[in-house]
Amino acid sequence: MKMFLISDNVDTCTGMRLAGVDGIVVHEREELSRTLEKVMTDSTIGIVLLTEKFGREFPEIIDEIRLNRKMPLIVEIPDRHGTGRRKDFITSYVNEAIGLKL
Repeated sequence: MKMFLISDNVDTCTGMRLAGVDGIVVHEREELSRTLEKVMTDSTIGIVLLTEKFGREFPEIIDEIRLNRKMPLIVEIPDRHGTGRRKDFITSYVNEAIGLKL
């Protein structure tokens, strides 16, 4: 299985390419939708990395895929400007997902 990056900036895409992850830079809603549709048809891609900006700006597109598809796994990553998440994001995410307080 491969990883694939969909980024909103060239710097993140370049950094991930140096790590061996192929990707594409998109800026518009339609570009994101088309790219995700194309990625969903590629059975060799197991993880899709998205910059957090897409999760903030187009949550309905991302949530629809997460709710209705098992593969690939969609993971939002921070870009070079850092993350907009709280420090305890992972803990609160696990608490919400499984209902246990860690």
